[in-house]
Amino acid sequence: MHVLVTGGAGFIGSNYVRRTLQGHYGTGDVTVTVLDKLTYAGNLANLDPVADDPRLRFVHGDIGDARLLATLLPGVDAVVNFAAESHVDRSIGSAAEFVTTNVAGTQIMLQAALDASVPRFVHVSTDEVYGSIETGSWTEEWPLEPNSPYAAAKAGADLLVRAYARTHGMNVSITRCSNNYGPYQFPEKVIPLFVTTLLQGGTVPLYGDGLNVRDWLHVDDHCRGIQLVLEQGAPGEVYNIGGGRELTNRELTGLLLDSCGADWSSVRHVADRKGHDRRYSLDDSKLRALGYRPQVTFEEGLAQTVAWYRENTAWWQPLTAAAAAV
Repeated sequence: MHVLVTGGAGFIGSNYVRRTLQGHYGTGDVTVTVLDKLTYAGNLANLDPVADDPRLRFVHGDIGDARLLATLLPGVDAVVNFAAESHVDRSIGSAAEFVTTNVAGTQIMLQAALDASVPRFVHVSTDEVYGSIETGSWTEEWPLEPNSPYAAAKAGADLLVRAYARTHGMNVSITRCSNNYGPYQFPEKVIPLFVTTLLQGGTVPLYGDGLNVRDWLHVDDHCRGIQLVLEQGAPGEVYNIGGGRELTNRELTGLLLDSCGADWSSVRHVADRKGHDRRYSLDDSKLRALGYRPQVTFEEGLAQTVAWYRENTAWWQPLTAAAAAV
């Protein structure tokens, strides 16, 4: 089986590539082509554990490059599309790149896959396309009500995927996940940002009253869910992937402080993010019916994640130094 993984040098994509090649999914005879533009969040070091595997091919390129895709997709058995601009704060400052990559890039990928008659396509999305929910949990039938430019761009991509499935009969499925965490996550997202900052003795920002609620999903469980959808998901269907552990940002901050040996004097309160969604919560019973269950408890996953950042300063210090220099 030949799988093309777009955005495969990013946090979640590289985890999927590593686990695929390391045999976690029992995929047997598999080859993987990674296509990644290597923007600031793409990092070849994320693939170091499998870099010497002869079944891996890396291509430096853009999902918006139709000519390149026309050379890569013939003979591919499945596409898993992770490629996206994904940071909400960056999208608030400038949305253009998010629309270009997440919407236009996805359309170009879909068309190229259609032209090459790729048998299977999984598009990786986010729970943020649903907006915010006060009580209960979103099912896959919930209306899309995105509140940030990032979420709106992902929602646009989801609708294009749906359209290609309905119009062209493409064997395409969509996954929507809750907040991911784990090793190799670029230190702009909350958990790696807080951990790397606290390990250096710095202070971390807490938005508003800190009572915004997120459901936390370990990246290993997320990728396990994606693989299940790749293998068993129905064409044109959406599958939520949840972690089952909801925490307020304040509760999460307390756990991170404890994990890093810091206290609340290391926290600075900042103005709330524009359009900050109050609560996310996914109903993932549809995927559970296929056999999905999160296997990494939040306590175990957080401890392992903090330990990884503590032990891998050579990976993240150049990234934080580069960010500080901008």
